[in-house]
Amino acid sequence: MPTPATRAAELVAVVDDDVELARFVERNLRCHGLEVLLVHEASGAVEQVSRAKPDLVLVSAGLSGGDGLELTRQLRADPVTAALPVIVLTAADLSAARLAALAAGADDCVPKPFDAGELVARVLATLRRNREYREVSPLTGLPGNTRILREIADRVRGGEEYAVCVFDIDRFKSVNDAYGFERGDAFITMLANCLQRSIGKAGGPKAFLGHIGGDDFVLVCAPGQVRAITQQAVEEFEQRTEALYDPVDAERGYLELVDRRGNVQRPNLVTISVGVALSTRRRYTDPREVVAVANEMKQVAKRQPGSFVAYDRRRSP
Repeated sequence: MPTPATRAAELVAVVDDDVELARFVERNLRCHGLEVLLVHEASGAVEQVSRAKPDLVLVSAGLSGGDGLELTRQLRADPVTAALPVIVLTAADLSAARLAALAAGADDCVPKPFDAGELVARVLATLRRNREYREVSPLTGLPGNTRILREIADRVRGGEEYAVCVFDIDRFKSVNDAYGFERGDAFITMLANCLQRSIGKAGGPKAFLGHIGGDDFVLVCAPGQVRAITQQAVEEFEQRTEALYDPVDAERGYLELVDRRGNVQRPNLVTISVGVALSTRRRYTDPREVVAVANEMKQVAKRQPGSFVAYDRRRSP
């Protein structure tokens, strides 16, 4: 069986002791590009699922030799499988059966007999929701790296001009060191909120905002939107973050930290550096190339005093 690192398609584990029904489900799922693992016994099912690491588990509630709902509870209790989406096939279209499946930890339930088209649609919908959930930053609720690269790739393939902007909070580590990660998270969410509001106020074509991780964000928008969004976001961030500092630090304009050797360090308050890559200056073929140029410009911005936006002005040879 392909490992999670090598398989190209998503894998669905079908746990049902009705062999003919399980094979019927397998054929329908494979027709939609999914890989399928068939498990016909409740005994050892958790171990097989843990080893295979599927993207979704389809469980029959009426397993002989073991209750499918109990298996669902076991999957939820095992740290390796706890986050897997589970769809339960119930024997009757009764509200009590559905409630029991959901109470056991199922993400969805489908009554038997079922329509193959509806079952496949529910499986695909659950897989899609799970992909989207995995790609979202738990701190900001914004799309993560995979979704960011996909968005930039769509722009690269499309015919319209675009800009990719990478935002970074300067001296963010000093905030974490001085106040702890919880206050540091407040600075990150503040920047996310300021960027979202600035995008809303800018209007025009739809812009995309993603959270790379830590204090780094990516904005993908039309070139004509860059100035308005970045200026509004940076100004609002600098105003609002004053309330996040201890009053004495905000008043004097710097933090005081003691390093491991007992030396006092006085880093300035945080600012924002932005690197911008423009498709109007270069023709890109790889989304990672665009991000690399924007990151290069971000480093240029970091060498400037205060908050700064650095544009890549070079043209393709």
